[in-house]
Amino acid sequence: MSDNRYIGVFDSGIGGLTVVKSIVECMPGENIIYFGDTAHVPYGTRSKRQITEYVLADVRFLRTFDIKAVVIACNTADSVAKEKVREVNPDLPVFGVVDPASRLAAVSTKNGRIGVIATNATVKTGAYERAIAKYNEDATVFMEACPLLVPLVENGRFRPGDPVIEIVLKEYLEPLVEKNIDTLVLGCTHYPLLQEAITHLYPSLNVISSSDAAAAKMLGTLIQNGTCNENTEAAQSERKYFVSDDAEGVDNLARVFMGDELGGTFRQVDVE
Repeated sequence: MSDNRYIGVFDSGIGGLTVVKSIVECMPGENIIYFGDTAHVPYGTRSKRQITEYVLADVRFLRTFDIKAVVIACNTADSVAKEKVREVNPDLPVFGVVDPASRLAAVSTKNGRIGVIATNATVKTGAYERAIAKYNEDATVFMEACPLLVPLVENGRFRPGDPVIEIVLKEYLEPLVEKNIDTLVLGCTHYPLLQEAITHLYPSLNVISSSDAAAAKMLGTLIQNGTCNENTEAAQSERKYFVSDDAEGVDNLARVFMGDELGGTFRQVDVE
């Protein structure tokens, strides 16, 4: 049977739209609800208790719709609160971004030397080191916090050949390349927009998008559970977008992430 219930996706902001885009690319017929908690962005500056409270509220909002799965499309929220979400919602398949990307990196590296670029908050959690070690205990993981990348991406400075983003990428990536990494994980949902620029600079690197890895993991699980939507046409799918603050500003910025694939506009809601 076809399952046309929604997939719920949330982030503290709009970076999680790269996960939506990856879902659309591999499952174009699925119906999607997206929520960005823009009133509380960024989560990385909050305590673990506060992050967990926000995340549980985000999921409660998504569950006001008929959802069949939820994706925590925020690396910090995933590393801090995923297990609590599963505990509170035992009937709901819960997906993150850290574990799928870590597994793919762990099994695809040839020399066991993996670089991960992420925000300061995600680096501090140690989530990627733990997850990669779970799948490849012999791998060596090199973390690099990249605080300048998110604002550059949100200002449209992410395309190959852009001199500004190339200078910044080299600043962050050269120390990792010098450590002879062969695999690089994009450990922030803004960073998939940088994949082409990174590959342009370092064509030999195996670059892994946490957004693509999460979407692939979800597809496999939906197939296994028999809960895919048999509709395969993007034009027939339904997408709804919500934020907790500044819907108009977000709507314009969202097109940087999704382009013509956005398929909807943002509405502002109060989430408690």
